[in-house]
Amino acid sequence: MAAPFEERSGVVPCRTAWGRWYQTLEEVFVEVHVPPGTRAKDVSCSLQSRHLALAVGGRQLLQGKLFDSTIADEGTWTLEDRKLIRIVLMKTNRDAGNCWTSLLENDYAADPWVQDQMQRKLTLERFQRENPGFDFSGAEISGNYSKGGPDFFSLEK
Repeated sequence: MAAPFEERSGVVPCRTAWGRWYQTLEEVFVEVHVPPGTRAKDVSCSLQSRHLALAVGGRQLLQGKLFDSTIADEGTWTLEDRKLIRIVLMKTNRDAGNCWTSLLENDYAADPWVQDQMQRKLTLERFQRENPGFDFSGAEISGNYSKGGPDFFSLEK
C-alpha cells in the first residue's frame, strides 16, 4: 500500500469531511473547504495556544481544544481563491517525537496507518535537518522511528 505522501511537499495529510490537516516538525496546517465566493468578512477564526474556533457565515466549522500547544501569536489564517481557508499553527514543541495524533484532543484523529506515515515523515525531516547537504530522496524509514527515531547524540558521549 503506497503512503499518501506527496513527494514534493513532503505532506502526509489526514483527510476530514471539511478538508485536511497535516504537520511538519514546526507547524500544523489546516485546510478547510468553504463555499465558493466566501469573503474574509464572513470568516471568524480564533487561534489560541490550545484552542481553535472557525466559523463561516455564522456556521461553526471547527471548534475545540488542540492536540498540543501552539504559539498563539504566530498562528495565521488566510482565505485562498474565496473557497479555501488555510490555517497555520506554530507548534510549541518542535521535535520529531511530537507528532500530533489528531488535530483536536477528541476529534480528527489520523488513522493508525496515516499516523505511522506522519511519524516516519517527521523522523525523516529530523534526519534532514541534522544532516544538511545529505540527499535523503528515496530514503525509507524503518525500524526505530517512533517518537522521532533513535537519539544518535547520546552515542557520541
